[in-house]
Amino acid sequence: MDRAKGSAVLSVPLGIALSAAVETGATLGRMARASLDGEWFGSPLHRALLTRPTPEGLAAKPRDFRPADPARGRAILRGDFNLGGSAIQAGHDGDPWDRPSPTYRLAVALHRYEWMPHLLTERQQGAIHALRLHMQWRRLFGGWNSFSWSAVALERRVFNFACAIGPLAAGASDAEIAGLALDLARQARHLLKISDRPERATERAAVAAVAACALAGAAGDKLGRKAVTRLERLLPKTILPDGTHASRSPEAGLELLFDLLTLDDGLSQRGLEAPPALTGAIDRLSSALRFFTLGDGRLACFQGGEAVAAGRVAAALARDSSPTRPPEMALHGGYHRLTGEGIMALVDGGAPAGGVYSVQACAQPFALEVVCGRDRLVTNCGWSPDGGAPQAFRLADGASTLAVANSSVGEPLSGVLAALFGPRLAGAPRTVAARRHERPEGVWLELAHDGWGKRFGLRHARRLFLDRKHDQLRGEDRLEPLSDNPAKGETGRPRYLPFTVRFHLHPDARASLARDQKSVLIRGASNQGWWLRSDALEVSIEPSAHFEEGGARRSTQVVLRGRARSDTGGRLRWKLAVADS
Repeated sequence: MDRAKGSAVLSVPLGIALSAAVETGATLGRMARASLDGEWFGSPLHRALLTRPTPEGLAAKPRDFRPADPARGRAILRGDFNLGGSAIQAGHDGDPWDRPSPTYRLAVALHRYEWMPHLLTERQQGAIHALRLHMQWRRLFGGWNSFSWSAVALERRVFNFACAIGPLAAGASDAEIAGLALDLARQARHLLKISDRPERATERAAVAAVAACALAGAAGDKLGRKAVTRLERLLPKTILPDGTHASRSPEAGLELLFDLLTLDDGLSQRGLEAPPALTGAIDRLSSALRFFTLGDGRLACFQGGEAVAAGRVAAALARDSSPTRPPEMALHGGYHRLTGEGIMALVDGGAPAGGVYSVQACAQPFALEVVCGRDRLVTNCGWSPDGGAPQAFRLADGASTLAVANSSVGEPLSGVLAALFGPRLAGAPRTVAARRHERPEGVWLELAHDGWGKRFGLRHARRLFLDRKHDQLRGEDRLEPLSDNPAKGETGRPRYLPFTVRFHLHPDARASLARDQKSVLIRGASNQGWWLRSDALEVSIEPSAHFEEGGARRSTQVVLRGRARSDTGGRLRWKLAVADS
């Protein structure tokens, strides 16, 4: 940070940290290991080893600090499992495990025990029903099943089971309690042996440590030492110094924070001191969460994260005793807040994550979200890995940013490459630069990336100014030709390239086009109006979608259209200001 000039400079090169050859070799190595693991995991010897040492009962009762929904609990008690965007009606005494799931997402949610926290809001009746459901699951899947014991299902099931095992044991016999403890120990031990989905390694270690807190005797002690040691090694790699998750997803940071809070509480119940790496991670994640929480109390949705509800965010911050005023910049994460009296903007000013974390990265540089008062007006579509939305929502058009000629600055891998590496983002900007200037009258943010260079020979520069005096957000999007511009036609004549600047609106916001066909009046839930004016060649209001809690809501987007020349570039200016009442 250049304090003398009141600016901060960030230059983030994008690229896989290792060379392509080393990365390919590592991936092939993981695939070979996964293939061998698949054979070993299904063997009787592996299953036998998972039972040793035998737990000596239960110890701590880990608490999940995520809020649960009693209404969903009552529905599950009736046998209505509404999960992953679809439903199974099993009836009050029915078995949801002995029938095919209508969708893969529902099957994953079911085997993750996502229903468990909600069901336990029904107290004793819910605990008895949950115990019965677990016994039914054990009968079919407790020995071994390649899907149910896979990383995608096992991690969250172990966490939900560990946090529920206390209430379940309250109504169980001694033999059933011993069986519950052994079930948890076997699954947690297996969880630490999984090597696929390396981007979730930290979360798996945290979950195994939570399970260890619930197990008494040598079983819990041994598992806890192994899990906590691994967690201490992984946390610095997963949580950046400013608290941003390495994936750059605000939601990923929130969910990891919840798990670490549960672990910290479980260790305290066991009379164990939390390691400094754990307490430091909680502090950094809490600070980042306050940074990513907008004026409406909800979480900003960037880079594979949804707009998390305000109640869930508040639950994660309830134990945070740090100052309530969030920082204005996440330097390592590459995000910026622009804050005025009645308007707030959060801007993605960094490059998408690389390496293993790029499986959920989005090709959406300079995406922004805007809250006016407590109304979220401008947002992003909010694609997330578990949301079931098409991969297309990871592209530039799925965010409030600029796109050239209906293309995107990077796309997820597909086909054979996706099978090898996962749906990693390829072709994203190599270099992203951000410069911030604080002034008494407001804050300037100057951004630039080269993601359009290879295809069009252009650089995107976005300049934002939040005018604190007049409560306005002004923007200028420019496409500038690069010195090594390859985008001229064979005759040397310039090309004319259409581009769009999109403003995706929250479902609670509505927009109307003024008579001049240039200005758009946007109103949020409070009915306060805000004008979006621009010098675009064309302005339109089009359908959009917004993802919350894994489901899609209908929304709209304001689309500003312009045109750039490959040799001289182009420019589009816009302003968001409060409408006179």
